[in-house]
Amino acid sequence: SNLSFSFLSDQQSPDGDVIDCVPSHQQPAFDHPQLKGQKPLDPPERPEGHSPASTAGSAEENFQAWRLSGESCPEGTIPIRRTSEEDMVRASSFRSFGKKLKRHVRRDTNSNGHEHAVGYVSGDQYYGAKASINVWAPSVANQYEFSLSQMWVISGSFGDDLNTIEAGWQVRTSSFNTELACWQVSPELYGDNYPRFFTYWTTDAYQATGCYNLLCSGFVQTNNRIAIGAAISPTSSYTGGQFDISLLIWKDPKHGNWWLEFGSGVLVGYWPSFLFTHLREHATMVQFGGETVNSRASGFHTATQMGSGHFAGEGFGKASYFRNLQVVDWDNNLIPLSNLKLLADHPNCYDIQGGINRVWGDYFYYGGPGRNIRCP
Repeated sequence: SNLSFSFLSDQQSPDGDVIDCVPSHQQPAFDHPQLKGQKPLDPPERPEGHSPASTAGSAEENFQAWRLSGESCPEGTIPIRRTSEEDMVRASSFRSFGKKLKRHVRRDTNSNGHEHAVGYVSGDQYYGAKASINVWAPSVANQYEFSLSQMWVISGSFGDDLNTIEAGWQVRTSSFNTELACWQVSPELYGDNYPRFFTYWTTDAYQATGCYNLLCSGFVQTNNRIAIGAAISPTSSYTGGQFDISLLIWKDPKHGNWWLEFGSGVLVGYWPSFLFTHLREHATMVQFGGETVNSRASGFHTATQMGSGHFAGEGFGKASYFRNLQVVDWDNNLIPLSNLKLLADHPNCYDIQGGINRVWGDYFYYGGPGRNIRCP
């Protein structure tokens, strides 16, 4: 790519990242043949029932470590976390950098060590989803594992034609040559233990299409204050302050693209509809929740934590949560869920408990410590 980078500053973010300000029309998405020579689209119509948009530059945009000094990118540019030589070394190959390796993704089984505690809806046509996701910094036991909390917008079968759009936060531990593990999911690692805001997409079950963040031609970023892949700050603490991020993914009724919004009105960008097959029309399943990898590196279950590292039954301030779960219907309305199903692959290791009330709407607590007396 012939990107001309404009460096934000000579100083690194407090977490060690370097953020480059790139002209928005020169971001990686516009290397795509169907986007060459174009510019990012104007904001679409929000779903009905969405809370009023916040003003630009609100505190909601200052949820990342690199923004703590008040830095931002100029209008007409977007912030991109610079890929370091160390990032590339951690990947198994240049070709695989930023991609998930193909894996079995059906949520009702434990596959290749991936374990889940999720809530999901299916059996209808979905045009988006929204949730507020509690942010923690869970402990990850070794370099072959991760812990994440995210939303999945899914269509197609769970075979080779699976389409997904994903967004949330993830934690990876420091590692070296991590991709030698055949089950590893994201070759593009960060080399630290910070929770990081991320996006992902695929149209063929993680085989050849798609990538994390802006590491291939796909997602078009429109925001000059949010760096996808950058660390989230602050994070929640046990019996202390709780912090969550609100994410909305929805399909623009006019152009058909899938947009991502953070907080109350802060647009991040969009996935062009032509990237997908099944998701060109609508989603058939929406999932919310946590995922870890259990490598059994020492011969027993991993101690990698999910969420806060505490079981759902401990409740607010101790267990991690998703709240205000909603979906977008065919008429671009945000509506409550119907028939939310809960699934924990290994409830003695990571579990989930749901509920509904007037303040949080549909919600659930989830997570756990991994290895313990009941999870050998």
